[in-house]
Amino acid sequence: QQLGAVHSLSVDQCPFERRLSRMFGRAVDVVSRNAVNPDFLPDEDKSTPQLDLLARVERELPVRLDQERTDMVVCHGDPCMPNFMVDPKTLQCTGLIDLGRLGTADRYADLALMIANAEENWAAPDEAERAFAVLFNVLGIEAPDRERLAFYLRLDPLTWG
Repeated sequence: QQLGAVHSLSVDQCPFERRLSRMFGRAVDVVSRNAVNPDFLPDEDKSTPQLDLLARVERELPVRLDQERTDMVVCHGDPCMPNFMVDPKTLQCTGLIDLGRLGTADRYADLALMIANAEENWAAPDEAERAFAVLFNVLGIEAPDRERLAFYLRLDPLTWG
C-alpha cells in the first residue's frame, strides 16, 4: 500500500525525474565506461558482454517509451524489502527509506525491482508467486505485464556504475 501511495503522488509536483530516456542514457554511460557491477546482473547475464546487454534493452526502447507515456507515476526508485519500514507488532508498513532514486518514471520500473527482491527473499517459488499476486491485487493491476517487468530488470543493473 505504501508503494501505491507513492505512485499516487502528483507527477506534476515531483521535482525529480527518472524517465526511461534518462535512465537509458545513464545505462549508455555506465556501459561505455565498462562500469557495470556484475554482482547486480543475474547469473545468466554475467558472461554476456555489456554492449550486448545494452543492445537487448535498446531493442525494446520504443515500445517501453510508449508505455511510459501512459503510466508515468512518482516512483520510489529502489523499492526493495529493506527500504520498507515495518511495525513489528502489526506487520504493517509504516514508511519508506532510501529515496535517492525517487522520481517520475513508469510504475513498472518500481514494480520490477520490488518483485525481483521479493523473489530473492521468499523461501519457495510458490511463496514468491503469491506475493506477486498480492502486490498486483493491492495495486489494482489485473493483468501484470511480465515482459515489461523483465525489461526493467534488464535495464536496472546497467544504471548503477
